[in-house]
Amino acid sequence: MLSTLTPARSRAEQAATTCFTDATELAERVRNRELSPVELMRVHLDRVEAINPKLNAIVTLADGCLERARQAEKAVMRGELLGPLHGIPFTIKDVFDTRGVRTTRGSRIFKNRVPDQDATLVKRLKKAGGILLGKTNLPEFALSAETTNELFGRTVNPWNPDRTCGGSTGGEAAAIAAGLSPLGVGSDLGGSNRLPAHYCGIVGLKPTHGRIPLTGHWPELLARFMHAGPLARSVRDVALASSVMSGSDDQDPYAFRATVPEMTNLQAPLPRLRVGWFAEGPFAPVEKSIRETVAQAASALQELGCRVDPVSLPDWEDYLPIDVCYHLLAGEGTQYLEPYLAGHDDQLSSSIAGLMQLPKPSLKQFVNACDRCEQLRKDLAEFFARFDLLLCPTAPLVAHSHDAEALLIEGQEVSPSHAATITASFGLTGSPAISIPFGFSDDGLPIGVQLVAHRYDEATLLHAASALERVYQPEFRHPLL
Repeated sequence: MLSTLTPARSRAEQAATTCFTDATELAERVRNRELSPVELMRVHLDRVEAINPKLNAIVTLADGCLERARQAEKAVMRGELLGPLHGIPFTIKDVFDTRGVRTTRGSRIFKNRVPDQDATLVKRLKKAGGILLGKTNLPEFALSAETTNELFGRTVNPWNPDRTCGGSTGGEAAAIAAGLSPLGVGSDLGGSNRLPAHYCGIVGLKPTHGRIPLTGHWPELLARFMHAGPLARSVRDVALASSVMSGSDDQDPYAFRATVPEMTNLQAPLPRLRVGWFAEGPFAPVEKSIRETVAQAASALQELGCRVDPVSLPDWEDYLPIDVCYHLLAGEGTQYLEPYLAGHDDQLSSSIAGLMQLPKPSLKQFVNACDRCEQLRKDLAEFFARFDLLLCPTAPLVAHSHDAEALLIEGQEVSPSHAATITASFGLTGSPAISIPFGFSDDGLPIGVQLVAHRYDEATLLHAASALERVYQPEFRHPLL
């Protein structure tokens, strides 16, 4: 009980100070016996009960999470050696296997599927002391930028329910932004962690490809471009979660041995980093508020001692990375899915049905897409021979209306796929990238900025992101629900 650790306070008062506290501080308070894991779980369960019906972010609660919190509390009282996430609730995108907890992949085809083992990263979070709270919503098979499906329905943005929370990790981002969960995990190829983080005003990390194993993630299509990564309310939280989840795995051929070092120096002054930045580049049009926010972030980095220079990216206008994603998904992706979907046409969402009907790229187009991926990697390697970091928008616009057939940006009509045109670039290159909140639009919607580093250099990425976060932190606020 909480009274065995600290004087009792009302649950409402506890919730007010707890549900928007980051996971790192919560874990420290648990270790110091200032906070009970049981009360921590209860305030989150109460928050889910009160707020989730408005958002539809969490689709399955983990049975026994409160009992596991009781066991975590007993370990604290016995003085046992505690993991870095001891007693901390976490949520998982419903595309990662969770032992004994249904994993639907957002599809009616798998609505009753209950795995008998955890995804590798879930095992590691639990080993670190984390307690699974529940699973979060996603588009069917995580293959859309709008979080809705035929099984659970739509997840809305906690800042404005008429706006998208993004996808495909939209349920996770909405849950964290709304205080339903302090920490979560999603997957990202074209921007599925970073776009929802931008739209919902939280931190979303896509680490170097292979840093965190994908064993237990499905579908396995385009695995050479897919990334697993954490979402949270602070940079230090995603750094902590990454250090817990990373490392080699015998069942994932892309997972490499090196782990993310524990980031104990995030508060240290930044070295004189070389930062290249653009506010629009080859990805026009970009909303004025976002261009201005990126420029403010560039100025902040300069004030922090970095050498900051405007840059341009060569020749990407001719064949944008989002077009590469289209040809890879329409070719390799649909071929992978076909045997799983056979005989289930009546159970598919419109987005998956539409995907399966996309014109297949010709062999020449497919090979060209693969070649373009290699060229993108070469372009980034040349860039990072001159710079330590790239600063740019996460997305060209703030959260837009649900299921928009076209987007209007600065008077120009563009396809909805334009929203992912920037994030897709760095999914294809495997570079580590992070979106952090850095402002709001005039109509009160969050704006994130994106930092990108050379492959394997999460240390520099997270250090700089943490420094920027401290600049913005006095302005941080959360949605009022």
